[in-house]
Amino acid sequence: MKARLKVAGMLTALLLVATAVLTHGPKVNAAGESKITGTIKLNGTPPHQKPIDMSKEPSCQQQHTGHPITTENVVVGPNGGLANVVLYISEGLNPAAASQLPSKPAEINQKGCQYIPHVVALDVNQDMKVVNSDQTSHNIHPLPAKNSQWNKSQPPNTPPFDAKFGTEEVAIPVKCNIHPWMHGYIAVVKGPYAVSNDSGTYTIESVPPGNYTITAWQEEYGAQTQKVTVAAGKSATADFTFKAK
Repeated sequence: MKARLKVAGMLTALLLVATAVLTHGPKVNAAGESKITGTIKLNGTPPHQKPIDMSKEPSCQQQHTGHPITTENVVVGPNGGLANVVLYISEGLNPAAASQLPSKPAEINQKGCQYIPHVVALDVNQDMKVVNSDQTSHNIHPLPAKNSQWNKSQPPNTPPFDAKFGTEEVAIPVKCNIHPWMHGYIAVVKGPYAVSNDSGTYTIESVPPGNYTITAWQEEYGAQTQKVTVAAGKSATADFTFKAK
């Protein structure tokens, strides 16, 4: 009896130790997914961005009092970081990961007679919410080469509407037929993606382990690619530099 009690006690102690290791030990993503991070920079003098005259739409002009709006073809931060660059996995992603859609819709907002963000990225067949935050009508008009073209009016105080694109396309120009200075881009990709911020940094989340080709696309400078290896539970880095024209 004593021997049995001793064995039972040892088994209980081992079980408690195993539980502690599982509970308090290093946490690893169950799917082995990680991230790809990096910085996008511009080498050289940024081109001059032209001021935008919104005097024909006073409700929008008033929103920019004291900080005139310029074109956004090339947006560079103080440290040379390049904004509005689309980063996506162009090779190496398995079909299951490529077809997985984000849980939240993408969004493009018409605010101050600008498209915010200037460049929006989304997955094939991912919902994109189109919002009008202005007190004036807009007419959002994407101009795709591969996807179906559409052209939809959106008066003020109307609810957002949803849009989808069924084919990869980097990138689709979008304009407003009412306000000719409004320009932006919609990048339709497969799999995880990111768009660089005002500091030129980006993070592509939820990347399975593997060997990939990363593409960085910018509306004036085109595309660059880079090979990267992502290990399970670890992050990889891919930095890009574009040369000013």
